[in-house]
Amino acid sequence: MSAVTTLAERTTLPLAKAINEGLRTAMAADDRVLLMGEDIGPLGGVFRVTDRLHAEFGSARVLDTPLAEAGIVGGAIGLAMRGYRPVIEIQFDGFISPAVNQIVTQLAKFTSRHDGAVPMPVVIRVPYGGHIGAVEHHQESPEAYFAHTPGLRVVAPSTPNDAYWMIQQAIASPDPVLFFEPKAKYWHKGEVDPVDGAFELHRSRVARPGTDCTVAGWGAMTTTLLQAAEIAQSEGTSLEVVDLRSLSPIDYGPLLDSVRRTGRLVVAQEAQGSVSLGSEIAAHVAEHAFYSLQAPVLRVAGYDVPFPPARLEGLYLPDADRVLEAVDRTMHY
Repeated sequence: MSAVTTLAERTTLPLAKAINEGLRTAMAADDRVLLMGEDIGPLGGVFRVTDRLHAEFGSARVLDTPLAEAGIVGGAIGLAMRGYRPVIEIQFDGFISPAVNQIVTQLAKFTSRHDGAVPMPVVIRVPYGGHIGAVEHHQESPEAYFAHTPGLRVVAPSTPNDAYWMIQQAIASPDPVLFFEPKAKYWHKGEVDPVDGAFELHRSRVARPGTDCTVAGWGAMTTTLLQAAEIAQSEGTSLEVVDLRSLSPIDYGPLLDSVRRTGRLVVAQEAQGSVSLGSEIAAHVAEHAFYSLQAPVLRVAGYDVPFPPARLEGLYLPDADRVLEAVDRTMHY
């Protein structure tokens, strides 16, 4: 994919608009890139992430589909076999369930099944997570299902700049990528630099340096961790915030380096805590940085129950207070 960009200079955009610009840039650079999903055409999607792309690129490249997630993924697999690079939208996180069979048994295994001869450059965009007061199947965090599946790449940006670059890098990948978008942050603004995209897709980053304890997360949780770090700083505790960005594979280097400096780690996620990505991260750090740890790795997560009705989401979702309570526990071991 050639280096074409529709942004002329550094600008401030909401995360949703940054993804939109990343999609536009990828489509302008490569005629094989096309979009598929429910209501993504003239409407621009329920979150307007594909706004105006139908008018710019036409119905042959921005396709409204039936309400049939398994069919959307199956169609994308066929298009990838024919040399296209489809980007499909799952309208809400919980709606991905009907497509799990296609994703896990076909998309994830197709390249391996053909001994590497048939790449599967399919991107599945998934608005995920809570904080929007929605109903059942509209506020879930299913990323662990797919991070557990060999053959799939899984990423989750937390800033508009990361979203702008990571969607383009996901489209350029020869492998299928689950692109989890924190819907709670769609309209949060940040600076987007159309020149500085030097980082690789699967690289974590230190979002805020600190000295006393490492806190790690991804997606919308990164904002919560940064809020917790601000509060902790006012109370005399310095938190280092690590934004993982990639969930499969996980770039452990910056995280392990951080833990070896601070001696402590709190992992936070919106998803349920049992058998989760947070569990895997805690186990990996305990295995590879055991002699640097001054306290056990602690986890902050959603509870092991189905996502509750909207009025109860504030009790379910981890917030800065729950993160700080874990930090306080690890600091006093």
